[in-house]
Amino acid sequence: MNPKIIAFDADDTLWHNESYFRDTEKKFYALLEAYMPEHALAKELFRIEMQNLELYGYGIKAFTLSMIESAMEISNRTIKLEDIEKIVSYGKELLEMPVELIDDVEQVLQSLSTRYRLVLATKGDLLDQHRKLTKSGLGKYFHHIEIMSEKKERDYQRLLNRLDIKAEEFIMVGNSLKSDILPVLELGGTGFHIPYHVTWAHEHVDRDIKHENFYFLEKISTLLDHLPK
Repeated sequence: MNPKIIAFDADDTLWHNESYFRDTEKKFYALLEAYMPEHALAKELFRIEMQNLELYGYGIKAFTLSMIESAMEISNRTIKLEDIEKIVSYGKELLEMPVELIDDVEQVLQSLSTRYRLVLATKGDLLDQHRKLTKSGLGKYFHHIEIMSEKKERDYQRLLNRLDIKAEEFIMVGNSLKSDILPVLELGGTGFHIPYHVTWAHEHVDRDIKHENFYFLEKISTLLDHLPK
């Protein structure tokens, strides 16, 4: 391993995120419990989210629009205006959430930034991700910030081209096997998977990963033990 750049995902790798979405979903299900049970509501919301993905992309605003659309369909357009206003308020609450760093993140970035070029490579809403990065106080550690609309092989290849490095000189650290790890491995890079305790259904990968450049870590602090001194 001879990395020139180490890239980090943001949501649920550097700071907590998905657990806030889950709390909001619970409020949404409670609001619509008169129309159908929670498991059916969850299935319908996820269907609408997937249907809207190409139009809205990822992030809180896309999630809020999908909640509104789901509520309209589930209620057969009979949902009250005040309930739509509540859903909008749920989205605003998410946008105003504090940024809570995951344990040991800043210490790890501080240590690595003296030896490597660090990159933030995350997907989502541009404005919201920049807001969270600013609130986190971590921006000073990154050589380059990349807010991606998707994280597939072609997207990582474009990133590698911009950074002017080969895939074998690139390490990606993230919580999602689907978005952070597998595309990088396919290109010939190295992936460090640090799972988060909550995973969005869209990011699930139901198979074991066996690859010479794949590493599983229980927490981010152990990343330092695997890199050249």
